[in-house]
Amino acid sequence: MNFSRYLTVSVLAAALCLPFSGAQAKTVIEVAHTQMETHPDHIALLAFKDYVERHAGDIYEVQIFPNKKAGSNEQVIDLLRAGSVQFMVISSANLEPYNRKYSVFSIPYLFSSEDEYEKFITDPKVLEELGTKNEEDGFTPLVAFTAGSRSFYAKSPISTPDDLKGKTFRIQSGRTNKDMMEFFNANEMTISFGEVYSALKKGLIDGAENNELALVEQKHGEFCKYYSYDHHQMIPDLLVGSTIFLYSIPEKDFEIFRQAALEAQEVEFAMWGNSIKKAKKSAQQLGVEFLEVNVDDFRKKVAPIHEYLLKTRPEIKSLYDKARAIGAQETEKK
Repeated sequence: MNFSRYLTVSVLAAALCLPFSGAQAKTVIEVAHTQMETHPDHIALLAFKDYVERHAGDIYEVQIFPNKKAGSNEQVIDLLRAGSVQFMVISSANLEPYNRKYSVFSIPYLFSSEDEYEKFITDPKVLEELGTKNEEDGFTPLVAFTAGSRSFYAKSPISTPDDLKGKTFRIQSGRTNKDMMEFFNANEMTISFGEVYSALKKGLIDGAENNELALVEQKHGEFCKYYSYDHHQMIPDLLVGSTIFLYSIPEKDFEIFRQAALEAQEVEFAMWGNSIKKAKKSAQQLGVEFLEVNVDDFRKKVAPIHEYLLKTRPEIKSLYDKARAIGAQETEKK
């Protein structure tokens, strides 16, 4: 990536009086996320912390704030953009309001397999393109973590797209997700992740959509006894840094954080598969039934959204084409 310094950002950093020069006490680096301590994202951030402190422990102390301890995603992203929080892990869907390029990940059925998806999100050119306006965005993507595929889970079985009709599901924020639910003829509610359990308990929603971990770590499986593998989206979590912070530190320090992020990515990918297997087993013990559905039926229902989004969001076309090219390459190999 091109992380050249900009005068405007340097001025902002100076105005915030960030203590990154001279012989001073350790600088505390705050890293926030909304997942539980058992989640692969958190374990990955422990590796991030370990790497930074092994290589620059005399300068930086990394403090991790899991499980919304630093606030909701919406609150923390504002703090990060202002330079008050240095790093966070956040779903790409939550970044759409700041830069519409991130909406490419929310396009339903962009990928045909998790192999395609993982190849795309680990491509440095993809992260580079997402970060081209990082000064304006206020955040800089360092690496992407896999979050598997997202499917619907509910209090009643979802076997066909028609079973979604008229039901209310919690979805992630972002215009693309709302568009998807309209194509499915379903109702949507964009409450924060931490509020889903209560909404399910009160009967405000019929279900949600996420990977299998939500059934156990967030206890959604207490209410939703049917998880349908429609695989409608593959949306990564991104480890992003405050642009103000990253542009204010020496190049050698930035390289330490970049390498720490790559190490965190490796740990997160390694942990993901086993975490899903354990979550599925635990969910089954809660009485959750996992349903295999005809994915093509769901894919056809939302197929028009691809053309619609490319028309209304031309800024995603380059990334969309990259994703499709990877899909074509994988198909040729088979």
